[in-house]
Amino acid sequence: MTTIDPGIDLRPLGQADANAAITLYNELTFGPQVTENTDFLRVIAHPGTTIHGAFDGTGLIAMATLHLLPNPTWGGRSYGLIENVIVTKSHRKRGIGKALLTHAVQAAWAANAYKVMLMTGKKRGAAGFYRAAGFNSEDKTAMVIRRP
Repeated sequence: MTTIDPGIDLRPLGQADANAAITLYNELTFGPQVTENTDFLRVIAHPGTTIHGAFDGTGLIAMATLHLLPNPTWGGRSYGLIENVIVTKSHRKRGIGKALLTHAVQAAWAANAYKVMLMTGKKRGAAGFYRAAGFNSEDKTAMVIRRP
């Protein structure tokens, strides 16, 4: 467990955190609400995937998912993909999200990843937040295709 600020701790989420994580997912999503603990448990059981959480005295206040995916280039080293960065509304603008991203990126570097990527929705207005955390869009263009 890593302390980032008095009273705020960072650690990987486990099975016991499922209900709190579902509450945060439902703050993030524009789509269908998450209702099943099994969906969360399947994600944390996936090899190479860790959901990092930030906790204060009230419980889980932020989380970010880090997927480490091996690539046949770069000598088979992994790259990181960060998804579902969520800070509960009552804890935003306090540096918790940036500290959580830094924590996830450091975990990727510790696993010898050669890069870390993320995408953010244009409608969320979070690009400035990610730039302030050190991410940029200078050399990559993100594209998405969604299942009809």
